[in-house]
Amino acid sequence: MTKKKTDYKESLARVLADYDNFKKRTETERAMWIEFSSEKILMKLIPVLDNFEQALKHLNDQGLGIAVSEFARVFAEEGLEPIEPKVGDVYNHELHEVIETVAGGKSNTIAETILKGWKYKTGKVIRFAKVKVWEK
Repeated sequence: MTKKKTDYKESLARVLADYDNFKKRTETERAMWIEFSSEKILMKLIPVLDNFEQALKHLNDQGLGIAVSEFARVFAEEGLEPIEPKVGDVYNHELHEVIETVAGGKSNTIAETILKGWKYKTGKVIRFAKVKVWEK
């Protein structure tokens, strides 16, 4: 009987360990799905913010400015950060997408930012910044 008791105890310990591993794995997968869902929604909202920012450049409307600020705040809270290269910054293929090269400046540096990019809190680039780069 002692052998059976020992076997049952060992079996129970394995089952409990398997269950604990299952719970941890399920929680990890759940968190990954939540991150993925948030990322997808944010990706859909980025063009909306782009349009608001373009309208704000031309209208200078206070209400529109508040909407743009709120978008930026929510994006920051959700872990999105803008990629806004400045003129003269070194081109980085991991953050920037070259849409045009222009003559006249220091080679391989940003000549102009056409559209800012966005990076997610995981480090993943959601949208590369669209830039013009000085050619060699």
